Amino acid sequence: MPQPEDVAMMRLALGEARAAASDGEVPVGAVITCGDQVVAAAHNQREALRDPTAHAEMIAITQAAESLGGWRLENCTLYVTLEPCPMCAGAIVQARAPRVVYGARDPKAGAVESLYSLLSDTRLNHRCQVLGGVLEEECGGVLREFFRSRRG
Repeated sequence: MPQPEDVAMMRLALGEARAAASDGEVPVGAVITCGDQVVAAAHNQREALRDPTAHAEMIAITQAAESLGGWRLENCTLYVTLEPCPMCAGAIVQARAPRVVYGARDPKAGAVESLYSLLSDTRLNHRCQVLGGVLEEECGGVLREFFRSRRG
């Protein structure tokens, strides 16, 4: 069950997703908190940076590590509007983030619960607490509208 802070942070991530859409990027946004402080906020920038790894989560993880002065995101929560892909889930495991909250499921590339369960795989050296479906309709709606407008 999402807590009020989960909903509030997902709304910030949705703001990032909308910024991505305004830039012509697939509208995915991410926010990372440590305690009650926001330490990173990012959105997809693959087109702008011409970088296939420039997903919202990857950029936010880099920002958070810089803000915190280390690569371990202990005591942090990652909020993201779309279920992380395998690349991002791998980065989350490597960053040791203890908690991930996501909005919409990704049936085509989701690596948290939809296709794979990387964040709970006991064969890996780290696992995360996961809460999915926070503001799911709103998060999915931003994506659906973006792709609907692209198909024209």
